[in-house]
Amino acid sequence: MTVFLYIVTVLAWGTSWIAITLQGGSVDSVVSVFYRFALASLLFLPALYLTGRLQKTRRSDHLWFFLQGCCLFCFNFICFYIASKYMASGLLSIVFSTAIFYNAINNRIFWGVKPSKSIYGAGVLGVIGLVLLFWQELSNASASDGLLLGIALSALGTLGFSFGNMITIRHTRNGINPFTSTGYGMTYGSLILLSIILAFEIPMTWDSSPTYLYSLVYLAVFASIVAFSAYLSLINRIGANQAAYATVVFPVIALAISSVYEGYTWGAMNAAGLVLVLLGNAVAMNLIRKP
Repeated sequence: MTVFLYIVTVLAWGTSWIAITLQGGSVDSVVSVFYRFALASLLFLPALYLTGRLQKTRRSDHLWFFLQGCCLFCFNFICFYIASKYMASGLLSIVFSTAIFYNAINNRIFWGVKPSKSIYGAGVLGVIGLVLLFWQELSNASASDGLLLGIALSALGTLGFSFGNMITIRHTRNGINPFTSTGYGMTYGSLILLSIILAFEIPMTWDSSPTYLYSLVYLAVFASIVAFSAYLSLINRIGANQAAYATVVFPVIALAISSVYEGYTWGAMNAAGLVLVLLGNAVAMNLIRKP
């Protein structure tokens, strides 16, 4: 079952980054994120209730569901959607793969899970790899400012994702299954997004093109309901550090898609960068001590 969950997570998220890019255009990023998680929650939460898989929870749990909604289904994706306007989807997935390092640090801070000192060597590999990956784009003065903003936003979104992982550990320790936490988290995330839209008077426009509709349905059903349920189930089974290994693999899929559909070009430098990032992430996974 664990292998199956990994495969589902890798395939769903590996293909989701290009779909996020396809959501760019006339619809504001915040509105697109709202459409995605509103649709996902409207489909998922009632289905859990009707099938008897929605757990009974305490009132105090809903504060944590709310916080999880902020971290996993709201602010982090606002960052990712805006970042996708400034960088190729495959490169965005590479930045997201650094969730391994965020999880190692946050696990130490919040749960006392101490990583090996060698994790810092893996971090050096990852940083050098990222520099090489982005070197060609950063050397272009006309594009570097936007790319730097995209990198910063995707890194911030990944930090939020890691905080959501830490909250998931809390749910696991309190016997809350990942389906319940995902259903409530998505619902609260959608309500937060709607509040932002109303507070800042963001126009709720709609893109009637088939591309926008198909990518929205794919992101809501497969990349949200299916992938998050699978990933949070992995955390429930094996812990956040080990579950984050899925983020090592799906950038390869995302970059392959980006090469075909976005014209991302390869050279010796960015290829070496990809190898170093993946190597650093893999080393990190092998060196993190289990709790």
